[in-house]
Amino acid sequence: MAKRKGKSRQRIDWHSKYEAGDEDSPAHVERQGLARREVKLPPRQLETGQENADDLPRRDGMVAGMFPGGAQVRVGRDVLLCMIAKTFRAPENATALAVGDIVTVALTRPDHADADDDDLNRTDGMILSRSPRESALSRPQPRSGKHRDRYKTEIFEKVIVANMDVLLIVASVREPRLRPRLIERYLIIAERGELEPLLAINKIDLARPDRQALEALAAMELKTVPISARTGEGLDALLPELAGRRAVVAGASGVGKSTLINRLVPGADLRTREVRRADQRGRHTTSSAAIHELPGGGVLVDTPGIRELGLRIEPAELPWYFPEFESRRSGIPRCRFNNCTHTHEPGCAVVAAVEAEKISARRYQSYLHLLETLEED
Repeated sequence: MAKRKGKSRQRIDWHSKYEAGDEDSPAHVERQGLARREVKLPPRQLETGQENADDLPRRDGMVAGMFPGGAQVRVGRDVLLCMIAKTFRAPENATALAVGDIVTVALTRPDHADADDDDLNRTDGMILSRSPRESALSRPQPRSGKHRDRYKTEIFEKVIVANMDVLLIVASVREPRLRPRLIERYLIIAERGELEPLLAINKIDLARPDRQALEALAAMELKTVPISARTGEGLDALLPELAGRRAVVAGASGVGKSTLINRLVPGADLRTREVRRADQRGRHTTSSAAIHELPGGGVLVDTPGIRELGLRIEPAELPWYFPEFESRRSGIPRCRFNNCTHTHEPGCAVVAAVEAEKISARRYQSYLHLLETLEED
């Protein structure tokens, strides 16, 4: 096999040139020169001015909606499109941002925030931080896939809306019919999120609420206001309960939530639809969160995620809505089995705590009743 002498001869030639002090040929210099580096930054980084965030003015606002990579933030009467800063950090085991969160926003410079600019890629600022939540309407969500950690036992909390004072549950006498079971589910959701529940029974212009149903609701210690969003009857009793407070609207589709908001908030102009006659179910009319200011003060939030919150509670998720069942909160020992249903299992710490009057017997009976209804659905 012939030896490859070319490369060795080339090395000798380069060495001899170096010893003689010869300069490189012009062609070689041109080849060795670094090419001019052209870096194209993403438009979002250019338009939000992330490199000068420390110099930008800052404002506090409320998250009014979410989109991939950012959120709509309400600052005063303006709604700003904001990206999330790379330095943003939120506590683990819960949704980082949700509707109702109070955030600090770094506004872009005036030349970036031209009101006449129709560029859809332009953003108005960056979300730098989030204030601690006073309350949260949420549901448990098990981790799966690459985000699952077999050694972590804490449940991820999917927050639907934060920092609300009242959960306004809207039900109807007819079309669709009153559903006490769904109302019970909303009650435990409100109690877990530290919100005050308030029930508005709508469509009393079609029929009057059943007396037995009202007595059953009163036994739940639930404040109830019969109303008619179509005629306006009963709204004079409902408005004082919402004045100066932040309320989120909940209820099954078709009970008249959009009609009620149109009555309470002049100029809301939310779309409404009739109930399907075939199955007495409503049609969705809300596709994104909306925040409305009440004339007498206060805020009314309408978000589509609330409806599914009450309809889709799995039996295995139910203990999460009873925080007194958690050993680290109530000081009771752990149950023998991780998947304990707190009904019949041996070594159940919750049953023992109820017998020892460390957990309210009324709350435990409510848990058993709800568990039975969830298993029937």
